[in-house]
Amino acid sequence: MNLADMLSYADIHDLSRIAGTYHCECNDHSKHELIQSILSRVGRSDVFERYVDELTIEDIRFLNSLLFDQRGSFSLEELLARVQQSKFVKDEAETDWNPREMITRFKHRGWLFNGHSQQTRYLFQIPADLKRRFITALSKRFEERMLLTDEPSVYRDEQKLILDDIWHFLHYLQGQEVMLTSELVMYKRNLQQILERLAVREEPVGKTAWRFGYGRMFRDYPNRFSFIYDYCYFSDLITEHHQVLALTERGKAAVIENRKEDPVHVYRFWLRLYKGPIPQLQSIVQWLNRLGGSWVTLSSLKETLGPLIRPFYYDSADAILEQRILQMMMHLGLLRIGEDEHKGTVIQISKLGSRIIEGTYVPDENPLVLDV
Repeated sequence: MNLADMLSYADIHDLSRIAGTYHCECNDHSKHELIQSILSRVGRSDVFERYVDELTIEDIRFLNSLLFDQRGSFSLEELLARVQQSKFVKDEAETDWNPREMITRFKHRGWLFNGHSQQTRYLFQIPADLKRRFITALSKRFEERMLLTDEPSVYRDEQKLILDDIWHFLHYLQGQEVMLTSELVMYKRNLQQILERLAVREEPVGKTAWRFGYGRMFRDYPNRFSFIYDYCYFSDLITEHHQVLALTERGKAAVIENRKEDPVHVYRFWLRLYKGPIPQLQSIVQWLNRLGGSWVTLSSLKETLGPLIRPFYYDSADAILEQRILQMMMHLGLLRIGEDEHKGTVIQISKLGSRIIEGTYVPDENPLVLDV
């Protein structure tokens, strides 16, 4: 529903509070006048954009968690959890911070409403037309910070290479059974043989202080291949029965039929796999699609989107954006990464990437459970 619809269902006390927020001059005993006055004020671009400009970074993070969520309603518990997640650094001196205050403030501005039916009265909704206006207003703000560049002389565009390499991995397993360690990890010789077959070369993982969070086999295999392995495992293409890595019947059929995976399925899997450590992943990708149609600098993306990304243990927001999001999106064929002589690293969303991102949504309630 749009704002006008939600206002019509709101009681007169809620309408009076919203009208007071926007300094509406009208008869506060007339529901019709209140609604018309609120719509008139909120409908003005200068008024709406002023309130958007006054948002704190926590407000923007909370709003960002809602804008690209296609569900119509949220429970109070869900909203409170999202508000709490919006505060990355807890200030010891700020003992009176209350997440409910942000929800109340959004309600008083007419940005959140309780449902009107018996089933939805305890749920909260954001007007659909305001969602679109928020996205437009924030896009304008973010675009002003983008530093555009010409096409670099050299850039990486992996297109659909990951689909080929998934097949090459399966093809390798067709001819032999690969023994696994007691921790279900391939031995170095087999791993090296597989990595040498892939179009995008990676080195085996060395001894590092930590590697966890980004997949079932992320600790043991390099970033791109660990993703390929996890995709094959969760897609029932491979099995690890009795410490032997082998193809399933579905995996055998894919090799025999020379069948490549659907890039949309691979992208959806990445969203599910990485959204545990990066809860904001889906919205960040949506912003990248809006901001990266032309070549833009990595530094301006970090400055703009970095504050929306919650650090994950030793991964800073910048590291997550660069290594976990942009690098993986390049591997998935969603974007190109190049180097500008003067402006450093630059990126551009590919046409394939834009089409996949715009047409794909993964619900938050569809998590991937890692069985480790």
